[in-house]
Amino acid sequence: MGGLDAVVVGAGPNGLSAAIVLARAGLSVLVLEASDTIGGGARTFELTLPGFRHDICSAIHPMAVVSPFFRELKLDVEWIEPKFALAHPLDDGTAAIVERSVEATAARLDRDERAYRSLIGPLVKTADALLSDILRALLVIPRHPLVLARFGIHAVRSAEAVARQFHGDRARALLAGCAAHSMVPLDRAGTGSFAIVFPVTGHVSGWPVAKGGSQAIPDALAKRLRSLGGEIRTGARVQSMRDIPASRAVLFDVTPRQLASIARDALPRGYVRRLERFRYGPGVFKIDWALDGPIPWRARECGGASTVHVGGTFEEIARHEAEIWRGRNTERPFVLIGQQSLFDPTRAPSGKQTVWGYCHVPNGSTDDMTERIERQVERFAPGFRDRILARHTMNPAQLQEHNENLIGGDIGGGANTLLQFVLRPVARLNPYTTPNRRLFLASSSAPPGAGVHGMCGYWAARAALRRVFR
Repeated sequence: MGGLDAVVVGAGPNGLSAAIVLARAGLSVLVLEASDTIGGGARTFELTLPGFRHDICSAIHPMAVVSPFFRELKLDVEWIEPKFALAHPLDDGTAAIVERSVEATAARLDRDERAYRSLIGPLVKTADALLSDILRALLVIPRHPLVLARFGIHAVRSAEAVARQFHGDRARALLAGCAAHSMVPLDRAGTGSFAIVFPVTGHVSGWPVAKGGSQAIPDALAKRLRSLGGEIRTGARVQSMRDIPASRAVLFDVTPRQLASIARDALPRGYVRRLERFRYGPGVFKIDWALDGPIPWRARECGGASTVHVGGTFEEIARHEAEIWRGRNTERPFVLIGQQSLFDPTRAPSGKQTVWGYCHVPNGSTDDMTERIERQVERFAPGFRDRILARHTMNPAQLQEHNENLIGGDIGGGANTLLQFVLRPVARLNPYTTPNRRLFLASSSAPPGAGVHGMCGYWAARAALRRVFR
């Protein structure tokens, strides 16, 4: 076949990472992006008032700084690490805090100090080995089997089961907030992995923000790709294989439903049906605020964290996540807050702040969660509403309109049920390949899943190099 060596559909972090791997191998690469700007889930815009820069989707980047591929690239991104990675306030005015030090974090958990050190400490000590294994397809021989086995003992359990070894509200709430990133009920198998991995990355990376906004990450990737001779074409919507220039390989940074639609005639009907049965997870309702000052947290330590989990006790968070799974919103949602401008003054005018927040909602929900989200923040930060200068909201449909990969507002590339998480997108020895030898899936719907780490694209490109270019 004449023309290009490879075409990548989608200029998110995974698509750009895939393109870089291919271009480094000396191949001619073109990236097609439907939007007018690159970045996918890592874009930054002025959404509220002039001078207030808001991250549209991803905002805090623990996985970006631990990503083996990004570390190898030495991306031209300035990372800003807050004093604390994570804070979780409670109604008594205290907060659970994740610091860089496991010992310092555990010391704040009173009677759960020893249990936290026992669970998290050994995994932090072997974090490089652990992360190198979990940031790849799970159905492969691990490079560090003993480390992965230690993690797996707890990871396959539910967050509820993992939390039983803790007794105080602070430790249990901390685990619940981390586990809720799975967007799966906390009594489901596999949610224990989220409860453990997120604190581990907090101790390893500090949960930093990218100076200037998340857009800095895809911009740095694009710069590297162009330096290797790769081309990026924006405003280039791909609706069928006819929209893709002739090439030896095509890598898709899209979800299974979109792949099935675009490549329907190039794939066996049975495989297309399996793609169409792929299950998407809950959506999110997101608010960006322009504030007249920092959030006035009752627990002052929260002002030292880039991320604040707002939702109260383990039981409250578990109740909300279970109801979302049943298709119902609650009056007290679990809210994730990002307060990047506390640490990055480029995000807002002097003395002002930008704040990013969302809660989980049923996939495709049309409910306006603004009042409920702001009431939850006010619960732990009296006077918060008085500081709001402007707000910008996005429901699941609006998020999908902004980024077509966010099906029904699902920011995770698919439901994180244990079976689908292990076998995403479909049960296949090499999950990045398809029955068509020149087509590959390079999105977060493939392992290792969601997060700005580029590893889905990296492994898909490696698969293409072996299969097509040998």
